[in-house]
Amino acid sequence: MGCLAAVGGITGCGDNGTHNPPGANARVGSVLIRYAHIAEPPNGPWEPGADAPFYVWLFNQGRSTDRLLGAETTVARSVDIVNADGATQGPVALPTGKLIELEKGRTHLLLRDLRRQIRGGDYVWITLRFERAGEIALQVHSQIPTYVDDDATDAPGLTSPSPQ
Repeated sequence: MGCLAAVGGITGCGDNGTHNPPGANARVGSVLIRYAHIAEPPNGPWEPGADAPFYVWLFNQGRSTDRLLGAETTVARSVDIVNADGATQGPVALPTGKLIELEKGRTHLLLRDLRRQIRGGDYVWITLRFERAGEIALQVHSQIPTYVDDDATDAPGLTSPSPQ
């Protein structure tokens, strides 16, 4: 029952359309892929030569452990699996019935040395490779920035909070 709840939670069941998380969702073999997206650009678009974080959640519904071996894309020189500090590491184990969140502050993927500019909202193809599940090509987007610069309150359409 707990597994079903976990899968329901990551597939967006029961949210009545009130939550629209970023990213591509897919399945390859027994691995569910959720929220696959390039991190939002920090201050304008990701420029050629930059490294852009790629975040994804993985859930293995199979009977045996799988591993994310790596990824590739034509928009970057390479895609590396890195730890929270940015150091390259090996494959990511995907135990059965456990959600693995590859995201900021944790192990995640990093598109190294971008070959072209990527703006928030742009789509790119990224292929994920798994030991047992195989490969899948996903069209993922660069998350559209949603933050507001606290110092930019004089910009059109932005207002500062009113003191109570």
